[in-house]
Amino acid sequence: MKIKARRKIHWQTVVLMVVMVVASLVAIAPFWFMLNMGTYKANELYTGIKLIPSNYLAQNFKSLMTINFSRYYVNSLLVSTLCAGLTVLVCSMCGYALSKYKFKGRKAMGNVVMLTMMVPTQLSLVGFVIEMNKIGWLNSLLPLIIPPAASAFGVFWIRQYTRDCIPDSVIESARLDGCGEFRIFVQIGLPFMGPACMTLALLSFLWSWNSFVTPMIVLTNEKLYTVPLGIRQLATQFRTDIGAQILGLSLATIPMLLLFALFSKNLISGLASAAVKE
Repeated sequence: MKIKARRKIHWQTVVLMVVMVVASLVAIAPFWFMLNMGTYKANELYTGIKLIPSNYLAQNFKSLMTINFSRYYVNSLLVSTLCAGLTVLVCSMCGYALSKYKFKGRKAMGNVVMLTMMVPTQLSLVGFVIEMNKIGWLNSLLPLIIPPAASAFGVFWIRQYTRDCIPDSVIESARLDGCGEFRIFVQIGLPFMGPACMTLALLSFLWSWNSFVTPMIVLTNEKLYTVPLGIRQLATQFRTDIGAQILGLSLATIPMLLLFALFSKNLISGLASAAVKE
């Protein structure tokens, strides 16, 4: 009986490993094809699936540098990093306040936050552009950094996580010891909210890095373009350099791959811990 049980466990392990290998190959295949396609001429990309790299990588890279791609890369890194930091700062304070402070209208404010999550971003673009024009922020990076910091999802996410994550008794004990509210938030609240804040920072960075519609509307100065807008410049009325565009997209995925490789445990733990809150 023990031998049969061991054989059963052994075959279960083999099947599980095979499934994991197949799933990994399926997940990696699109990235592999994208990297390979960035090494081909534009007209060669229509001749079949490219499984191995070609020798046109240097020419595609030169075409990419003709649009000042490095400057767009720096702009995207600056915007995404600042946006992620401000989003965590603003949403952590708002979510903490809605979760741990009892005041009149708290429930109504929480409902308003949830309602704003249901409104598509595209419906508010006209009003957003008019508002940015009134305060003189058009054709600058400020509309890509400051307004996204007030993220309805971020406030909702932090509120749901904080509600059961931080015991009220700990906060009351800190108040009895003479701690101010801001000190309690910084020294007690933020350490408890670490996984949620890290997850929100990664998501905010991802959304800002991939944003295309809003930068396209508010930016007209090419020196302020982000990576998505810069890659679009390779498509003109007379010629579309698809090989260089795909190479640009491949380079644009590097920051996200690095962030996920470095902080994947934080992301998974933050999502999992928030999912099991009662």
